[in-house]
Parts: sequence; C-alpha cells; structure tokens
Amino acid sequence: MKKKLFTLTALLMILLVGCSGGANKQENKEANDGGNNAKQEAAGELDKSKTYVLGMDDTFAPMGFRDEKGELVGFDVELAQAAAKEMGIKIECQPIDWTVKETELDSGNVDFLWNGYSITPEREKKVLFSDPYMDNRQIIITLKDSPVNSKADLAGKRITVQGESSALEAVMKDDAFVKSLAEPPVEYATNTECFKDIEAKRCDAIVVDEVLARYYMKQNGEENYKVLEDNFGEEKFAVGMRKDDAALQEALNKALAKLKEDGTYDEIYKKYFAD
Repeated sequence: MKKKLFTLTALLMILLVGCSGGANKQENKEANDGGNNAKQEAAGELDKSKTYVLGMDDTFAPMGFRDEKGELVGFDVELAQAAAKEMGIKIECQPIDWTVKETELDSGNVDFLWNGYSITPEREKKVLFSDPYMDNRQIIITLKDSPVNSKADLAGKRITVQGESSALEAVMKDDAFVKSLAEPPVEYATNTECFKDIEAKRCDAIVVDEVLARYYMKQNGEENYKVLEDNFGEEKFAVGMRKDDAALQEALNKALAKLKEDGTYDEIYKKYFAD
C-alpha cells in the first residue's frame, strides 16, 4: 500500500514539474516575442505584410469625398497614397462614422484617422498625432442676406455644427457665447448636413472647418454665403494613430517630410486648392 502511495505521489510531482516548466517556457516565449516587437517598433520597423486602413469621413470635401463615379478621392486620400508608397506599405480607405472615430481607431478597425483631423488638447490625450501638414480655422458662415455680422449678433439665435468635431469643441469652449444662444448648438453627422440646415434657414449660422467650407461654397455659389470676420480660432491638421504606434508615427513623419521636399505635396495641393 505504501509503495503504491509513493509511486502515485512521485508521478504527480513529475506531472506538476512538467506543467510548470511548459507554462514558464510559454511565458518566456511571449515575453521574448513582446520584447522583439518592442525592439522592432523602437527601430522604426513596420509590418509591411499587412494592409493599413485609413478611417475617413467621405463627405469631407476636398480632403476625402466621393466623385461622380462614387470613387473615394481628395487631398488627404492622394496624400495618404503617396505617403504609403514612400513608406513601402499597403493602404486602403474606409469610410467610418466620424462621430466615433477614436473608438474605431482604438478597436483596431482602422489604423489612421486621416481626413482633415485637427489637433486639439482633448484629442492629444486619446491619439498619437503625426507632424501637422496643413493649417485650418473654424469659421462662422451665414447666408448672404443675413443680418448677422458678428458673434455678438448670434445672441438668442441658433447655430449648427458637426457632432464630435473640432468645430464643436471650439464653440463649447466659449462659455459666454454658448450661453447667449437660444439653445445649445444643433449637431449633425456631417458638415454637408450643416450647410443644408442653414440653406433651409433652420439655423442662423454654422461653424465649420475653413478648408471644407471654402471648397463647398465654391462648388455651390460663393455669392450665397457670408463668412464672418469673427472665428473660433486657428488649428492644424494631422494624422491620428494609436498611442502605441510609435514606429508608424516615425515612418509617416519621414514620408510627409519627403513629400514636401520633393514637391509631391505641392502638386496634390494645387489639384484641390488652386484658385
């Protein structure tokens, strides 16, 4: 009986030691793999076997939108394609709900937020930004025949903005202005809807990215709108990535610098912003 108990105990000890050793080996392997990935990232190496996904608002002309054939085009689209070629990676554009763009990025559904994406202190807490590549302002637009000529004239009136946009952030920071309105800013999913709102005279003004607004008004009759001298501040466009995508950020910054240096950036810019 004692012999059988000894044999059983010895067998259990062997199994426990074996399992423990296997677990340690697996943990060591995972730790080594993680270390290798960290070293690769620190060295600025990218996974060139994958296709990187660019998240965009496909109504944000001229940065990213659909042409008459339904194809995705725009300044940011072409700039991203040129940068991807420079980095030696594959890229594809994916329209997303812009109001939940950071969630799409964090979940891994997209790898870039690249579509007139403004740098703000709030966003810097959530994403890793590339170097800025274009200046922008948040401007106030009314209809040509509107009596509104300043921020002060909007007291007791209604304004419209794109939801979860830098325009909304800029407006909400001006507490005195917001309190002077008849109601909180009305939010739409796209800037195009904001323009339709003011054209239907459902609001008195819209606050929108100048880059988009100038392009939209040029396409739809600049004589129908009025841009106020007052605005909600200047900002810069950049590309958003996940906080741990340091290698991607480094490679992208180098690519953007090269595109500006060799004239590619200017060629794309003239295509969409020529007078």
